[in-house]
Amino acid sequence: MSTKLRFAIVGAGVISSFHARAVTENPEAELVAISDVSEEKVQKLAGEYGTPSIYTDYHEMLQRHDIDVVCVCVPSGMHAEVAVAAAQTGKHILCEKPLDTTIAKMDLMIHEARKAQVKLGVIYQRRTFPAAIAARKAVQENKLGKLVLGDAYLKYYRSQEYYDSAGWRGTWELDGGGALMNQGVHGIDLIQWIVGDVESVFARSAALVRNIEVEDTAVAVVKYVNGAYGVIQGTTSVWPGQETRFEIHGEKGSIVFADSGIKQWEFMDGEPSMPDVAGTASASSDASNISADGHYILIDDMIQAIKEDRDPMVTGEDASKAVKLILAIYESARTGLEVRL
Repeated sequence: MSTKLRFAIVGAGVISSFHARAVTENPEAELVAISDVSEEKVQKLAGEYGTPSIYTDYHEMLQRHDIDVVCVCVPSGMHAEVAVAAAQTGKHILCEKPLDTTIAKMDLMIHEARKAQVKLGVIYQRRTFPAAIAARKAVQENKLGKLVLGDAYLKYYRSQEYYDSAGWRGTWELDGGGALMNQGVHGIDLIQWIVGDVESVFARSAALVRNIEVEDTAVAVVKYVNGAYGVIQGTTSVWPGQETRFEIHGEKGSIVFADSGIKQWEFMDGEPSMPDVAGTASASSDASNISADGHYILIDDMIQAIKEDRDPMVTGEDASKAVKLILAIYESARTGLEVRL
């Protein structure tokens, strides 16, 4: 009898190959089935990874008893629909970011997973990057003293052709938002993971360049629960795309890091020199140029979480925070008022 955990993927778009590769290369996992409404897409992905079974209806696939984990790789606004169906058939769930696009749908996913006693993990691969881990550890060890500023600069380039390439992109219904909800959500998750939860936000957002329903540019001033302030800038309309950058400053030190690695690591108390950590691939100008390392780590973590009966590295509750902040930014931009979370 196989002790490998058996994975299935719903959605055969751009991100699905990162899941397929991480599953098929893990000695404790196997990819047994893939589903997508496009038969052409699902055949192509299954062919690349030697997956034996394909479906155009994921409900049919979920009836199988030999699937342990479902990777949710459909458009953002459909995450809850697939995740709830997976939970109701007793399958663990590993969901692409964002968790979903509304609070009601995220709450439903978390509730259904708990009710079915299955794991719900989410892909926020930036949490696995060495620079981010080092920065969080330094903040938690109070190396910076009282935190003063926590900033995230998330300046991407996505062409009009990118938005036109799939009907769901740039729509409120299925993308849930634009530069913040699709691209910036990683950085918004990360800055909160390092600095702490956000108390309130004041923001502006609009489509300044692209012909889309949602924003291609947003700026927000945030106040963290711990008293620090911060700026979040997110866009998909600047050329060339800039590497994402995070700046954390306290009364006793500063940490600045970007896709290419740590830029500043200075403490008043003369702490040890900058950690020797590598940078990572930047997707600021090309959506497919993300590093696959995070998916390997998070898929392996899901396997171990199931075997050890513990929470995965990024839980549904964790993952919902970034979306709640983005929704508050949208509300503030719409009303012109400060919004409390």
